[in-house]
Amino acid sequence: MAVVDTSRFYKTLKIEFDGSVWEVLDYQHSKMGRGGAIITTKLKNIFTGSVQEKKFRSGESFEVPDMEKKSMQYLYKDDVGYYFMDTETYDQIGLNPEIIGDAANYLKDQLEVTIIYYNNDPIGIELPTTVELEITHTEPGVKGDTVSATTKPATLETGAVVTVPLFIDIGDIVKVDTRNGAYVERLKKK
Repeated sequence: MAVVDTSRFYKTLKIEFDGSVWEVLDYQHSKMGRGGAIITTKLKNIFTGSVQEKKFRSGESFEVPDMEKKSMQYLYKDDVGYYFMDTETYDQIGLNPEIIGDAANYLKDQLEVTIIYYNNDPIGIELPTTVELEITHTEPGVKGDTVSATTKPATLETGAVVTVPLFIDIGDIVKVDTRNGAYVERLKKK
């Protein structure tokens, strides 16, 4: 099992701490006076979803849990959960909405994602950095307004709402950054 110390923390790092597995959501190094540096972290328990702030001494070490990643294809959603197919074995699995979290805003049929397993149980999902989605609702664009810094809300085919430039219309295909939900560019005009 790999070990990492506080100087090598990064966002999304998974560590074993306090008898569970935690994801580093945020961290900050601070040095006060003559003592050693303190690392203030915001950690999320991957099993319960609870978020806590914890302080650690600089140089403290933690075990990195053994996790397996599998490439899967998103199939569909129903009242129970989200369904994926292993692209190598064609086995299908269902994941509950708590595991999917905000990633649901970007799931489109046949999207290739990575499912993260811990002790053979799925615990999370990694999306591609960007996805291409169709605009299903927005206010009409303004003719000739192609380089304006003014924006408006637009609803994607998945139901998520993003902020887009005024020239984007219903039916346009846009690229969206899955890390922060930001509009990147228009790919196809309707």
